Amino acid sequence: MDNARISRVFSDISTLLQLEGEPVFKTRAYSRAADIAANHPVDLVSIANDLDALKEIPGIGNAIALKIQELAETDNLQFYEDLQGRFPAGLLTLLEVPGIGPKTALRASEDLGIYSVETLEQSIEAGEFEKLPRVGKKNADSILRHIRSQRRQSDRHMLGMALPIAERLCETLRVAFPSASNITIAGSTRRGVETVGDLDLLCTSDTPAEITHWFAAMDEVADILGQGDTKTSVVLRNGLQVDLRVASAESFGALLLYFTGSKQHGINLRSRAQSMGLSLNEYGLTNVETGHLESFPTETAVYDRLGLPYIPPEMREDWGEIQRAIDGEMPTLIEVDDIRGDLHVHSDWSDGRVPIEEMLVEAQSLGREYIAITDHSSGRGVANGLSDKRLIAHNEEIDRLQGEFPDIRILKGSEVDIRADGSLDYNEEMLSTLDVVIASVHSAMGQAREVMTERVLTAMNNPHVTAIGHLTTRLLFDGIRSRDPVDIDVEAIFSAASTTGTLLEINASTKRLDLKDTHIFRARQLGARFLINTDSHRPSGLSDVRFGVTMGRRGLCEAHHVVNTLPLDQFVKFIETPKKQRFAFLEKQ
Repeated sequence: MDNARISRVFSDISTLLQLEGEPVFKTRAYSRAADIAANHPVDLVSIANDLDALKEIPGIGNAIALKIQELAETDNLQFYEDLQGRFPAGLLTLLEVPGIGPKTALRASEDLGIYSVETLEQSIEAGEFEKLPRVGKKNADSILRHIRSQRRQSDRHMLGMALPIAERLCETLRVAFPSASNITIAGSTRRGVETVGDLDLLCTSDTPAEITHWFAAMDEVADILGQGDTKTSVVLRNGLQVDLRVASAESFGALLLYFTGSKQHGINLRSRAQSMGLSLNEYGLTNVETGHLESFPTETAVYDRLGLPYIPPEMREDWGEIQRAIDGEMPTLIEVDDIRGDLHVHSDWSDGRVPIEEMLVEAQSLGREYIAITDHSSGRGVANGLSDKRLIAHNEEIDRLQGEFPDIRILKGSEVDIRADGSLDYNEEMLSTLDVVIASVHSAMGQAREVMTERVLTAMNNPHVTAIGHLTTRLLFDGIRSRDPVDIDVEAIFSAASTTGTLLEINASTKRLDLKDTHIFRARQLGARFLINTDSHRPSGLSDVRFGVTMGRRGLCEAHHVVNTLPLDQFVKFIETPKKQRFAFLEKQ
């Protein structure tokens, strides 16, 4: 049982209670609990035995807290089981299909015996589903297109894949329609969520129909899911769904705010608007008493009208951002330009793709002041890991290259394997020759939680370990497969980070993004400090630092939370300081 499963249970309960005709306040309470569980930075199971701690979370009352406790203790919830038993089998599966609401799903189950996506597809093809009330052939055909579209694509797409596509589409629009303005990425992609379901693009124009029809006719469009004069929804040949909306410039601020999300952030803003006698939607703010609509060209103007400072998109996840804004405690989030060095980089000495020189040239072009070449240790035989003898030669090569590249400091490093017992690949003598040691788990990932936790804690207590690399080892996708995170007590690791002086890596590789945002949020609360590294294996990978910065921003990191924002001289002083005194050194900067 984890936060994601708890969220799913509460979301299902909300839907089923709605079908039973329960009061809105009750269904919304479970919907709110689902959002909280999905986005909460702390593992709710880890605090489930403390009822008061659960109830301290805004939006979690006694009834919800007790249900979280039952889920944590038994991996089951009797209330949920009983509720499901009162409805046809497969109902919740149908609700996952775009275009099918709760009432239609219920009628489909009860009247037509539809219990799965497959039987739904068969019913539509047979012309039966369209005969249900408020469905019709047009809606049925649209649902069928969505089913087939989803079959062509995975449920989610990595941010590192989706964002470049969105940026390219925006540039294509700018070239094709120079008069269009405010061409912007919205949705979860703009908020920097690690995986996205589809892309939302917005722009403003006096000729919206011309743009939407041109967009739907692009060569890379495989299917048109819907088209109108101000909106078009298509599926690209790579399986990614893209929704484009065109609006007037005067209302763009509210539109962008609405379609950026998150859902709960929007709900909270609407509640604030209601307390001021206003109603907020994608067109602007309406005075409830007079009916007068105020339009806003920018998001900042909307927030200002609501008495709030601008809230960056990455913060809009209902993690207390509105209260922070009210209290005047908004952080100054880290920016890509704050990053001065990259401390996890590979070359062709191990499993990188190019010589060290090519990585250095690219790093210099990006304005980096320092870089650590951290080729793999000997344990990574499949990655051509360096034996003791080769590590010595590697260090000598870095000394030689430093003379050729005087404008960037080249640090001697290694990504050292944490063995199954917590020991490291290199002995103390070899480790002492290195400036930077990134200790990572690459094997025995199925260890029990307590064993894996102790394994990493042992490595953290080593005085030569600078940082723990990609802590959970997860892979969002590596071109072949994804990989679930290891089972580890992150609370214990985060707490130990500050006491041992060990940094935690935010791995910016688009296939990892590890630590994830909620982990960063919690680790920061517990006093941890971070490195944002690219784990690059080729020069182009060095630019992926922006994805690590996005995760840091979502975790509310400011520049001082991330150690490789330090200027070169201060960073060198940091790594030269005895490990347990390093965080105290940072406090003085």
